[in-house]
Amino acid sequence: MVVPLAARWVAATAGILLVLTGWQSVIGTLIVPRPVGSWLTRMVDRLVLAAYMAVTRPVSDWVRRDRILATQVAAILVTQLGAWLAIFLAGYTLILWPSHGRSITSALTDAGSSVFTLGFAEPPGTTPAVVVFLAAATGMVVVALQIGYLPTLYAAFNRRETDVALLVSRAGVPSFGPELLARQYYALGSGVSTLDTLPGLYQQWERWAADVAESHTTYLPLVRFRSPQPYSSWVISLLAMLDSAALFLALAPEQAPTVPARLFLRSGFTCLTRVARAMGMVVAEEADPEGRITLTYEEFLDGIARMHQVGFPTTRDPADAWPDFVGWRVNYESAAYWIAAAIDAVPAPWSGPRRHAMTAVAPTRPPSGRQRPNT
Repeated sequence: MVVPLAARWVAATAGILLVLTGWQSVIGTLIVPRPVGSWLTRMVDRLVLAAYMAVTRPVSDWVRRDRILATQVAAILVTQLGAWLAIFLAGYTLILWPSHGRSITSALTDAGSSVFTLGFAEPPGTTPAVVVFLAAATGMVVVALQIGYLPTLYAAFNRRETDVALLVSRAGVPSFGPELLARQYYALGSGVSTLDTLPGLYQQWERWAADVAESHTTYLPLVRFRSPQPYSSWVISLLAMLDSAALFLALAPEQAPTVPARLFLRSGFTCLTRVARAMGMVVAEEADPEGRITLTYEEFLDGIARMHQVGFPTTRDPADAWPDFVGWRVNYESAAYWIAAAIDAVPAPWSGPRRHAMTAVAPTRPPSGRQRPNT
C-alpha cells in the first residue's frame, strides 16, 4: 500500500516530537541536577518493578530474595538505555520516511544504521544526510552520557554505604534504634560507656542525610541500589539513627546531646521526605505535631526493655516519654515506611510492613567482651 506524501509528513512531525521527547528524558535524567522525571523513565521503572515483583512474589527466603533484587537497578538502567535508543530510532525513522522514493523499511534501515553508529546505509540527498548525521550523533551522545552516568552513581553509592557499614557494629544488623543506644552504653561488654560519642555520630549522620537527599533525588536509581550485605539497608540504617535520637531525647533528655540530636532529626526526616516525594509519594512539608504513628506502645516498651537489658539509664517513665517520642517519630515514620516497602528493604523491627508478609528480623547482640585474665 502506498502511503500519501501528506501522511508521511504528518508522521515526520510525530517523529520530531518523539526525538524531542527522548532528549527531554535524557537531559532531565542524566544532566539536570534535580529530579526531572519523564513519562518514558517512569514507564521503564514501572515495567521493571512489575517484573521483579512477579519474580520475587513466591520467594520467601530473604537472602535469595535480596540476591534477586540486587540486579533490579541494573535492569532499570539497561532498559532505560534501550528505551531511549528505541524512541530515537522510531523518531528518526519517521523523519526520514518522506524522503523521495523511501519506504518505511528503508527509512528504518537508514535510521538504525545511524543511531547505532554502524554506518552501513546512507540515503541520497542533502536533507536525509543531515538527518542521519544527527541520528548518529544522538546515538553516540546518549551512550556516552549513560557511561559517564555510572561512575557518578557508584561514587554516591560508595559514600552512602561506608557509613551504613560502619553502623553495623553500633546498631546491629539489621540496624535498630534501641539496639544502637544499648550498644553505645555497654560498648560490647567493655565496661565503658560510649554515649559521649553520640554527638559526633549524629553530626556525621546529619551530613550523610544531606548528601543522600541531594544524590538520591537527583539520581533516583540510587534509591534502589542495595547494600552488599543482605540484612543491611540505607533506609533502615537511617531509620535506626532517627529512632535512637528520638528515644534518647524522650527517655533521658538530661543526658541526651540535645543540639546534635535535634539537628540530625531535622536533616534525617528532610532526607526521607525529599526522597519519598521524588519517588511519587505525596508528603506534607511539615508533619502534624498532633498526628499519630503506626508503631504501637507495646513495641515501644519492647525496645526500651532491650535497652534495660544492659542497664541503659533512663530518667523518665516510658508512659511520660511516649508522647514526646511520638512527636518526633511522626515527622519521619510514614516516609520511611513507604520507602522501605517500595524498595523491599530488609524487614527490620520498627520499619513497617512490606508488600509480602515477612517476619521482622531482630539484630543479634554479640556476647559481652571477654575479661582480661589476672596477671
